Amino acid sequence: MAFQSYFLFSILSLITSSYPPLAQQPYAGLAIYKCSNTNESTSVLGYTCNGQNPSCQSYLIFWSRPPYDTVLSISEHLASHPTQLSAINSVSEAATFQTNKMVIAPVNCSCSGQYYQVNSSYVFRKEDTRYIVANEIHQGLSTCQAVRVQTSYSRVIPPDTKITVPLRCSCPTRNQSSDGVKYLLSYLVAKGDSIGGIARRFGVDVQRILYANSLSNISKIYPATTLLIPLWNPPSSSQTIMPPPPPPSSPPPYKGSNRRWVPPVIGSAVVSFLSFAFVILFYVFCTGKRKHNQSLTTEELHKRSASLPQELLLGLTDIGHTLNVYEFEELQHATEDFSSRCRIEGSVYLGTIRGDAVAIKKMERDVLKEINILKMVHHFNLIRLLGVSCNEGHWYVVYEYAENGPLSMWIHDEVGSKDLNWVLRVQIALDVANGLNYIHSYTDPAHVHMDITSNNVLLDGDFRAKIAKFGMARPTEAWDGGFVWTGHVVGTKGYLAPEYLEQGMVSQKLDIYAFGVVMLEVITGREAIISCEGEHRLLSETFLALLHEENAEGKLRDLMDPSLHGKFPLDLVMIMAQLIEGCLRKDAVSRPSMDDVVQSLSRILAASLTWDLSNNTYEIGSSSHG
Repeated sequence: MAFQSYFLFSILSLITSSYPPLAQQPYAGLAIYKCSNTNESTSVLGYTCNGQNPSCQSYLIFWSRPPYDTVLSISEHLASHPTQLSAINSVSEAATFQTNKMVIAPVNCSCSGQYYQVNSSYVFRKEDTRYIVANEIHQGLSTCQAVRVQTSYSRVIPPDTKITVPLRCSCPTRNQSSDGVKYLLSYLVAKGDSIGGIARRFGVDVQRILYANSLSNISKIYPATTLLIPLWNPPSSSQTIMPPPPPPSSPPPYKGSNRRWVPPVIGSAVVSFLSFAFVILFYVFCTGKRKHNQSLTTEELHKRSASLPQELLLGLTDIGHTLNVYEFEELQHATEDFSSRCRIEGSVYLGTIRGDAVAIKKMERDVLKEINILKMVHHFNLIRLLGVSCNEGHWYVVYEYAENGPLSMWIHDEVGSKDLNWVLRVQIALDVANGLNYIHSYTDPAHVHMDITSNNVLLDGDFRAKIAKFGMARPTEAWDGGFVWTGHVVGTKGYLAPEYLEQGMVSQKLDIYAFGVVMLEVITGREAIISCEGEHRLLSETFLALLHEENAEGKLRDLMDPSLHGKFPLDLVMIMAQLIEGCLRKDAVSRPSMDDVVQSLSRILAASLTWDLSNNTYEIGSSSHG
């Protein structure tokens, strides 16, 4: 039977590969509402099995609404793995989404007969119809025609009957794969959506979306229908945040030129300039010689900015994140006048502002660069900048409070590390990887952090990791081939990549090398620099040498953190060791991308959860993550 299915798939692939380019997957449009019609000239029954592979990693978009508004309920509803769903949406597995929040669901898309689909289960209720199940309960991820064909009931489905609902997904064709497309996302069209807006959201060329859906021009699209979005990288939680309304339509571009791209570029530059100008203005107000060295209050700021253009003030908000300007007296009150009882470490204090715990850091240096970076990014695994204040020339930067402090305190402290089991350590590593992947691939411009260490990774109350300290971060937009050279090498010893130490070469691969060291610390409980009998040696060197010795597996077991008490799956440790070795390669170009690292750690975490739940018996292949 399996051979017959594969044979059929091969024949279909051979036939469909000869179709013209626009025959990728036809957009169903209004045909989904005609429940008695199964016209095969559209894709109402599903997307045809014309991909390069019979199954693949795919993604669905779903809008959270009760009772499907938690990680667990949505993952069960859409046949998605809860760990993967929570990771890609940057939330915990126990999270509840706000109503009408766009949620990404990773799924395994497979060819079933003629069509690709994900099979989800649903218990049919008395008040249900096939249309309600497909278009309301599953929001258009299926169709009433597909539900009718999938079930054995020709007319009425009895209440309390468990049925299979085929969800719409697809795999890249050979042409798309050769173009670099790795994934196809089934996007649920919402009211007010346009193909151009959807393309901007996911950073995809409009023409490629048109091609993927067999559309020859920007046709009208309808709510509760699916549009295939070709992706080169997995989608991220930052892309689920609603963008601002599109600008007014502009005159048509001059034919034969590329001027159509000028308005958005200029607009982006103006907003960035205005945002930067506001921070500069605030900086001048703050550090300028003012009478009696009084701090700039919010009221003064409002008065001084009242005549400024509204666009400038809007520049303070990016991805829904507002930068607050606190009165200095408010910070004094929050920290008991910066009492030693409130000191976390160094110049960082714990405070309470409007009922919320915050971390307040007094800084002598210029913090404009860090403020400009942090106010642009918004990701669960990056520490959140809440606001700033200044007094007598000093900056006070307010961050979200990470209750459990730096990761280094937990993995290097014999008492703290006992609370970190194997699964939790893998989750922490994946959190850091997700944060780095976001700044490497999904910020505009992309950035390199430059100072990834276990001390610069903070843990919140649920032991979820957040990357902090962006003072050394640099944008990579103008770098030749992704690299730039510097004569000023700074950073933390033990985490610095060889090409940076020896040649001053800077790239995102620096972060990947440093992250490899952090992963090594996480599983071994040792510091980046090992002291032994008066000698100092890099943990990374010890690890790499061990991998090339006889009985490497046994020696790696001995290197593991003793506080784990041997409670870890050695096979998965070896897989993680291979990933770490890849991150620590001397040749920067041969190191994996952070996207590759995220995918590997997602699989390791899924297998680790299975191992944990089954009393040390697990199956790596149980993860459906690609």
